[in-house]
Amino acid sequence: MRDTVIRELISLGKENPQLEIVTGDLGFGVLKPFWEALPDQFVNAGIAEQNLTGVAAGMALEGKTVFTYSIGNFPTMRCLEQIRNDCAYHKLNVNIISVGGGYVYGSLGMSHHATEDIACLRALPGVTVICPGDAAEAKLAVRALAENPGTGYLRLGRGGEKHVNKSITEFSIGKAYLIRPAKELPKKVAVFSTGAILEETARACDLLEARGIGVEQYSFPTVKPIDKEVIGDCAGRFDNIFTVEEHNVVGGFGSAVAEVISELGQSVKLHRLGIADFYCSEVGTQAHLRDLVGISADKIAESVSAAI
Repeated sequence: MRDTVIRELISLGKENPQLEIVTGDLGFGVLKPFWEALPDQFVNAGIAEQNLTGVAAGMALEGKTVFTYSIGNFPTMRCLEQIRNDCAYHKLNVNIISVGGGYVYGSLGMSHHATEDIACLRALPGVTVICPGDAAEAKLAVRALAENPGTGYLRLGRGGEKHVNKSITEFSIGKAYLIRPAKELPKKVAVFSTGAILEETARACDLLEARGIGVEQYSFPTVKPIDKEVIGDCAGRFDNIFTVEEHNVVGGFGSAVAEVISELGQSVKLHRLGIADFYCSEVGTQAHLRDLVGISADKIAESVSAAI
């Protein structure tokens, strides 16, 4: 996913000499092709994320389209005040790329877990929050963000994610994408996910269909603004909707869906699957931690089966 994004940024940078990447002294293995192709459009601001964001804001005030780049929670929560005051308030075209959403860097411990970032960024007025599920979504999303006025957040996995969204041909900010329609089975549910947990969610849906449960699956690469039309349609057709995210369930994607459903006043039951409002102190691979907190494919399928 991240390599795809950088390749697309190289193409965008060649089209637009005002496009800049500012990194926080990391990602050089991934960013090297960009600075070799466009050395005058690349800045290393050092391990100083607050300053990095201020520099990006200054560039944007001079008419540049800026992407900041760092891992996990460092380009978001470490410099949230600068994103809020310097970028969002002034409606600047600064786009924050966070690599390693969720438990990608699980082996480095809790300090490198990005599990509250969606909640923090979507609370800021005017900030667009995009969490692609695979490389196909990420490639189109980064171009949409570059062309979108205002501040944006792009939450990525790391790399090697399976290509799941076969239907996407163009990216519209605020649109959800149908991954599979529900089969005509005795029990049917709708399953929504955001971000790189899409692959686990798709595998969980395969398991559910094998158990005789029809699943209408959607990927929501945009968390803010969220696709109210799809949520409303599913709320009218299904008794149960499940949201899946590699993020704290408080304030995240599931909460965004809950807000829409509550305003619609429909009787559908919403089940939020994610990290149950705690910090994981265990160290391990992303796959291990996902299973530990209940968002591996097997655990997602178990939760859905148990709930219905």
